[in-house]
This record gives sequence, structure tokens and C-alpha cells, in this order.
Amino acid sequence: MNVRAVADLSPAERRALFERDAGIEAVRGDVEGIVDRVREEGDVAVREFAEEFDGVTVGNLDITDEVARAHAELEDADDPVLEAVRDAAENVRTFHERQRPTDWNESFEGRELGRRFRPIDRAGVYVPGGAAAYPSSALMGVIPAVVAGVDHVSVVTPPADDPNPVTLAAIHEAGADAVYQVGGAQAIAALAYGTETVTTVQKVVGPGNKWVTAAKAIVQGDVEIDFLAGPSEVLVLADGDADPALVAADLVAQAEHDPNASVVAVTDDADLAAAVAAAVDEQTAEREREETVRAALDNDASGVLHARSMSEAVLFAEEYAAEHLSIVAEDDEALLDRISNAGSVFLGAHSPVAAGDYAAGPNHVLPTNGGAKRYGGLSVDTFLRSSTVQRLDREALADLSDTITTLAEAEGLEAHAESVRKRFE
Repeated sequence: MNVRAVADLSPAERRALFERDAGIEAVRGDVEGIVDRVREEGDVAVREFAEEFDGVTVGNLDITDEVARAHAELEDADDPVLEAVRDAAENVRTFHERQRPTDWNESFEGRELGRRFRPIDRAGVYVPGGAAAYPSSALMGVIPAVVAGVDHVSVVTPPADDPNPVTLAAIHEAGADAVYQVGGAQAIAALAYGTETVTTVQKVVGPGNKWVTAAKAIVQGDVEIDFLAGPSEVLVLADGDADPALVAADLVAQAEHDPNASVVAVTDDADLAAAVAAAVDEQTAEREREETVRAALDNDASGVLHARSMSEAVLFAEEYAAEHLSIVAEDDEALLDRISNAGSVFLGAHSPVAAGDYAAGPNHVLPTNGGAKRYGGLSVDTFLRSSTVQRLDREALADLSDTITTLAEAEGLEAHAESVRKRFE
């Protein structure tokens, strides 16, 4: 990787770094056709798309029993991977249980005011996969919904002739109520509109490729979604004391996800910047997914950047609004206090992004493409609704009556004012 100076970035280079694109517009037209067919034809369309896109002939779409069997088989075999799934699940569950809000109610001056929280009834979780293994996505999507108290949690995951048993076991361990072997845009449409087999939901969450993301954009409004996420990204903010090998390791790890992943390191130390760039090149040659990693490193939204000061580096990080922000610096807490825009933050040399991806506890379904400027990642809150509650006694309403009637009449809503006066006739 080459080192570039933040101050010398051209307008085109800055756009590439700050205006990262999920790529959904390129496939939107095709996805609209898929969504329409699933909405109109249900299971028939879903099966045809499985044959066309996944190369799999699907019989029964509902594989809830198969998922339970996969879990039982790993348990009977005393497979260590199931123990890892359980350990990660427990950490994720514990972290999300701390997020559950408490109903509150307060009384003062004749007013009784409060707020209460209730889960949605049905949620759908997309778990990428098929023949690949993404047990962590199952845990991160399903567990917050279960902790929130969602009555029915459905999972959709791409079909495969030989589905990965670890992903299936993780779905079961997380507590899903129903599992369907359907992937891609057709899976999102099935959750949004329902089919003969797939139960419709109120909210669809979970990461996916640009086809999945485009489908979420299209069904949004008919069903709620979490957010539109693009390829994964990391920004490492480091000072001169950082270990370049560890900074490079986090960049390479994130680049392993996707050729379109964005990986950036920014530092005020020129020697560190050069050392990180060299370490990235060295480590990339050692990785099994070297081709994917190199493609991500060559992405215009990736690079090693030298800032004139840590203040300039912090300003860059704020504008970048990374999905994953790693701060490796002596004064990491002070730097964190200056940053508001980040999906998840990793402090110190021993907090690799991979810890959050799998087992530390916080959720790894996070905003990309600068979305951290506007919203946070998947959480228990994603699956909750809130209602306010109010009760006024006669004296409290009398105290407010002049304010209410004056404002109502100022808005030309005379009946609103009269609804208050009626109570004192």
C-alpha cells in the first residue's frame, strides 16, 4: 500500500473515501423484478430463484427441524465448535440484556406521565450463508430480537445442497422460531410480503450483499428494516507508539471480507505510516484469501494516510464515520471523547475488530457508508416500540387549560379547545 498525506488528497480521492457506495443502484432494476415476482407468486418464485441463483433444487422451504437436528448432532459429537458458538452466544446475550429499557412512570402536580416499551410481534433475520459458514451473523441477528421479547423470530438463509451445520446450529442456539432456506433478494421479499410457507414479519434485519440490500431498500415502507449496509469497513486511528504489525493485521482482516471492503489507517507519525504499509503488503502474501484482500486494498476507499497532527486525524475519522473504528494510541480515551461518528469502537492494542465480530458481546451488524453519522448498529432497541402514557386530574387540566386552548385556537383547531372547555361546564 502507498502512503498518502491527508492534506494532499484530491477532491476525487476524498470523494472515494467519504462517499462509499453500497452499489445497490446497479442492481435495483433486477431486484424490483425479483421482489414483484415473489410478492405475486410466493413459493413458486422462491423455488425458481433458488434454482437460478443458488443452483439448488429446494423442496421444503421450512428447515426448522433440520436446524434442530444439526444442533443435536454437533452436541452428540461433543464438537468444540458448538462450545465456541455457545460461549459467543452467552456473551452476546449478556451484553444485549443490559440494553433492555425500563418502563417508567412519574406523578407530579396532578399529572401522571410515563413511557413503556413493547417488542414488535414478528421479526425476520437474514443470515448470509448457503455452503459458507456465518454462525456469528445468526447470533448477532437473532439474539437481540429474542432478548427484546419478540414473539416470533424467523430466519432466512441461502439454500445449499450441503448446508453448513455450524450456521444451522448457531441459528438454533440463538433461539430462532422458524428457519427458511431462501436467500438473496427473494428472501427479503418473502419476509416482507409472506408466501405460502414464509410468515410475513414487521421488521427485516441483517447483513447481505448488494442484492439483499437493494431488496431492503425496495420493501422499506411496506415493512421496517434496520438500515442499508454496504461492504465492510475499518478505520484505524493510531499514534507513533502503535505496533505497525497489529495495525496491518486489522486492515488485512477486514479486507478479507470482500473485494469492495474499505480499510484505512490514519496516523500523525510518518514512520508508522510507512511501516504499516509495508506490513500490510507482507501479511497479505500470507493469507489464504490473498486475492480478495488485495482487491480490497486496491479499492479507492482504502489506504494508509499520514496526518499533520492527531487533531487532523480525528477530524478525518469523524468525517469518515467508520463501521469499525480502532483507536491504538496512548491517549485512546481522550481521542474517543472527541469522536461521535462510529458504529463500534475498539480501544487499545488487544481489542481487534475480530473480537467484536465474534465473541466480545457487542453487535457486529453496524452502519456503513457514513451511516454512523445518523444511527447506530443493531440492538435490542431495534425490536422495540415505545408508548407514552399520561393521566391528568381535574386540577392539572385546569392549570393547563389556558395554554391548551390558546394554542389550539392559534392553530385554527377550535374543536380541540372545546374538548378542554367541555370538561369544566
